[in-house]
Amino acid sequence: MKDQPVLDVRGLWKVFGPKPERAVGSTLSRQELKERTGCVAAVRDVSFAVRPGEVFVVMGLSGSGKSTLVRCLTRLIEPTAGEILFDGADIRKADERHLRELRRHRLAMVFQHFGLLPHRCVLDNVAYGLEIRGSGRAERYKRAREVLELVGLTGFENSYPDQLSGGMQQRVGLARALAVDPDLLLFDEPFSALDPLIRREMQNEVIRLHREVGKTMVFITHDLSEALKLGDRILIMRDGALVQMGTPDEVVGAPADDYVRDFVSDVPRSHVLTLRWVMRDALPEEPLDGPELDPDLVIRDAVRVVLSADRPVRVVRDGELLGVVTSAEILEMIAR
Repeated sequence: MKDQPVLDVRGLWKVFGPKPERAVGSTLSRQELKERTGCVAAVRDVSFAVRPGEVFVVMGLSGSGKSTLVRCLTRLIEPTAGEILFDGADIRKADERHLRELRRHRLAMVFQHFGLLPHRCVLDNVAYGLEIRGSGRAERYKRAREVLELVGLTGFENSYPDQLSGGMQQRVGLARALAVDPDLLLFDEPFSALDPLIRREMQNEVIRLHREVGKTMVFITHDLSEALKLGDRILIMRDGALVQMGTPDEVVGAPADDYVRDFVSDVPRSHVLTLRWVMRDALPEEPLDGPELDPDLVIRDAVRVVLSADRPVRVVRDGELLGVVTSAEILEMIAR
């Protein structure tokens, strides 16, 4: 079905400790659970669905459970309870052979530590997944060269990992994941070890690649600015549980609690929120022949048009007037 999620996670738990099943469903805090049972609930009753072609970001501070969550999705860590539906089939029920096939053909992961094979050149590193899949030499090298060009590493095919910068090594890791043409790409804090400038470059690279190849992605990060930049939707975790899930503007504009509110307090709201957040109904006496803007335009990008207009700017979608925006609404938002 066209609208079926690529990934549908339902009631996922991962509990570490003796007899972990007895902790499933507990409403005790993490500390209370540890004291009473000796168990740690790293992931607590988390549910979400990832749409085809979406960049879905899971974020939280260290210890929030986000990395455990992404490892549960491919059963690198075995979940304690819940369902992980991938194209409608529960990964938790897959036997070893089926799970191996999923990892070889349909799922790919990019880690913080690149995991490149030091004794193999770049071309062989990128082709490695195809090699263990059983692809012929000519076929896998052809594909490896294609993805190296895609990530901007043409000319480095015969270099070795220790001859490359951190950013270039991560590009090799990304190329290796793309080479197998997976249905779902999983990123576990892939850029957190990189210098800020290289990190920003790699973020832009992911955005470009997503635009070009349209892969469905689950991206793990502890960095709010990274989450806001990359995510179509964001899931925020705390102590193993889901705190809030929504689009970047929903997370910034309507934080679910004080924890999220503190998270987003330093984010310039005009850089994230759209005109939907500041538009209002037109007054009867107001002229409605001003400029038109889309409701999903970020406020920062609308400032020049709104402040230079001598009448209300109309917020229009598919010919329908949704509201108006004037300099008063823009200036009030910027002043917050």
